[in-house]
Amino acid sequence: MTGRNMATAAEYGHNSWELSVQVDQREGDEGMKFKLRVKGDLHVGGLMLKLVEKIKAPQDWSDHAIWWEKRSCWLLKTHWTLDKYGVQADADLRYTPQHKPLCIQLPNMKTIRLPVSFSCVVFKAVAEICKALNIRRSEELSLLKLPDDQKKKKKKDKGPESVFDEILNMDMAGGALGLYSKTMTPTYDPDSGSPASSTSLWFGENPVTACQPNLPQEELAKLFKPLTMEDKAAINAGWLDSSRSLMEQGIQENDRLLLRFKYHCFFDLNPKYDAVRITQLYEQARWAILLEEIDCTEEEMLMFASLQYHICKLTLSTEPLTNSNEPEIDEVEAALSNLESTLEGRNADKILEDITDIPKLEDTLKLFRPKRLTLKPYKEYWFVFRDTTISYYKNKESANKEPIEQLHLRGCEVIPDVNVTEKKFGLKLLMPAADGMNEVYIRCDNETQYAKWKAACILASKGKTMAYSSYRTEVKNIQSFLQMKSLAPPPGQAAPDVESMEMKAECFVSPRYARKYKTKQLTTRILEALHNISQLSLMEAKMRFIQAWQSLPEFGIKYYIVRFRGSKKDELLGISYNRLIRIDMSTGLLVTTWRFSNIKQWNVNWEIKQVTIEFDQSVSIAFSCQSCDCKVVHEYIGGYIFLSTRSKDQNETLDEELFHKLTGGQD
Repeated sequence: MTGRNMATAAEYGHNSWELSVQVDQREGDEGMKFKLRVKGDLHVGGLMLKLVEKIKAPQDWSDHAIWWEKRSCWLLKTHWTLDKYGVQADADLRYTPQHKPLCIQLPNMKTIRLPVSFSCVVFKAVAEICKALNIRRSEELSLLKLPDDQKKKKKKDKGPESVFDEILNMDMAGGALGLYSKTMTPTYDPDSGSPASSTSLWFGENPVTACQPNLPQEELAKLFKPLTMEDKAAINAGWLDSSRSLMEQGIQENDRLLLRFKYHCFFDLNPKYDAVRITQLYEQARWAILLEEIDCTEEEMLMFASLQYHICKLTLSTEPLTNSNEPEIDEVEAALSNLESTLEGRNADKILEDITDIPKLEDTLKLFRPKRLTLKPYKEYWFVFRDTTISYYKNKESANKEPIEQLHLRGCEVIPDVNVTEKKFGLKLLMPAADGMNEVYIRCDNETQYAKWKAACILASKGKTMAYSSYRTEVKNIQSFLQMKSLAPPPGQAAPDVESMEMKAECFVSPRYARKYKTKQLTTRILEALHNISQLSLMEAKMRFIQAWQSLPEFGIKYYIVRFRGSKKDELLGISYNRLIRIDMSTGLLVTTWRFSNIKQWNVNWEIKQVTIEFDQSVSIAFSCQSCDCKVVHEYIGGYIFLSTRSKDQNETLDEELFHKLTGGQD
């Protein structure tokens, strides 16, 4: 008796205390609670060892780690002591699996349940998810959490039987992963010989590479909700913090998150290796257009509709969906080029050898400058485009004199003003000025002239001249885009047979356009537009769709509500892949833009939650975020700058440390 008392006294010796630990079993098993006698100098690894000895359950505990709920942090440094972590007797700890099931809605709106690491930072967790799905360049994607009111509305609107309620279960560690090998072969159950997972609602063999069928118009109408700028800002506030774990951000197992392309600069897209990536990009673009998350003209909507119809037909065809018969990379260069050359500061552009002979454009164009209280029509002038500047003169003979005006295009916005059917080929140029943006409209006579001048303007806005090799490719891209938009059938072609369209035309346009047309009218217009793209292969058609999406003026712009330093009213900040845009919230008009390429430095004052950015030429801006945490905006800007450091000659391993340095808020 005395000996037992002595042992107890030693065990309950100086500085020891009782620690409570909840042990989570595998999904479906009940958890257990243990009390352990510990000292502050016990390291976390030793605590886990004590726990496993006490549990006495024959189980692989290698994925388990300690989670401290109160502090919302993982105790992953197993060599650290409890004292170093600040763990005391009142700490309720959980010994829980690091990988937990997460419901992930893919860009094609299908949901998969996948075990994901809840302990590593989101940047790594997304890389893990993308690896399982065979999506290269995971740094372009992230996880988005919808605002609570959006989730409630969706639940209410969809009703009990929605096509989006089906969840496909996947296993990171085995079986289903064969689906996502580079050969894209499906996995089969060895006993029954049938496919390993249900693909009842999917086209083709593979639930991730295959396109989803278009929804009936009534289903689409239930999903459609016109979004105000405030709605868009609320949704964009939901991007998870890439430098913290899922668990640290309050995500629970089986929560539903959206996997989306967050950064709109799609690097090194290659049809040979990127079947999943291209399909998911196409799907994200398709849903953005069908749900009117991005504006497009009627002509563009019909072009997108014809591409969707063509893709649906090819996907439903009996031909197996392999990529071996896709053209080599150089054959689809026109479709790829502007996808690969979107970011400034990249090494993709090789300057022509003879730098002394920079090409110039000269032609008669029409110009219009909107001024208050006057509506003067377009007027003809002689235009000369040299370097990054447009000069215009009264006529060709005056070109050796002083120009009427010079337009400096570096940093300007180039917005198309085009209707191919009506032969209208215009450009709207918005140029930075001290008091906002100077607005100029230029009208071209034909497609060829328009393509050359628009391409030159786009390059000049990035500070590049027509001497860059990408100029010719840009011209080709614009011409092919205009050709796709042409809805008029070629001369002599018979009117399309509306009965030949096997699917309902309304499925391929947004609800607003479906209401505008009768079914027969819409079918005729889609079939007329089809003649421009009917020769495209499945992969080429998806690439053209992505390229056309990229050509829309609003492409890639994410909106946030901010308040600029010195201002008393809320304004919108648009973040795009190459610039920041200040927008008047009441009118929706652009106030000014700032290019990422001109940023010298930026930082966040975490105390007052203010982002400060310094640009070239002593320009400085500061703003506080009203619709989200300023970390969200800071990460977006830093992320785009990080992505601009990628180059083709480096392998696919990324400098994760640099990413966190640029996005994490350190100086």
